[in-house]
Amino acid sequence: MWSRYVQGGVWWQRLAALFATILVANCSISTSENLQKNLQKDTYTGRMSMVVQSEPVQSFSGSFELQGSAGQGVLSLFTPLGSTAAVLRWSPGLAQLQTGSTVQDYPSVQAMMERTTGAAVPIAALFAWLGGDQVALPGWQADMSRYSEGRIAAARTDPAPSVQLRIALDR
Repeated sequence: MWSRYVQGGVWWQRLAALFATILVANCSISTSENLQKNLQKDTYTGRMSMVVQSEPVQSFSGSFELQGSAGQGVLSLFTPLGSTAAVLRWSPGLAQLQTGSTVQDYPSVQAMMERTTGAAVPIAALFAWLGGDQVALPGWQADMSRYSEGRIAAARTDPAPSVQLRIALDR
């Protein structure tokens, strides 16, 4: 499925931007010892799919490797054949998206997201979910019922467009 979007460029930028939003958007959730521990986790790998109910509907799926934390890290997205489709790097004040040989710099991941997709996914909550911590967040509902199997589902209903995110972690 990834290969269909590789040549379009714009689709990869949107995918990478959407995942970058997942990784670095601000959110207001209560801080706990477990949440802080989850934010420091080094690496997560697995498969990810996302459906954005935009016009037209966009759907993406493939393998990923996420390294770092909400404040600074790298997200690599891979095609079903294992080649690198996109790499996102972020740190305070910088977001960099690499698709193929094209590299785009943005002053922040939030700026990159707003410009390319408009769909914001909260980084702190994502790291918490990946670490097995169910956190509540306005507009989002996370289903952690299959976390012991390495499965996470989350849906954003507000604001539009709605987003469905599914993650299968490597164990």
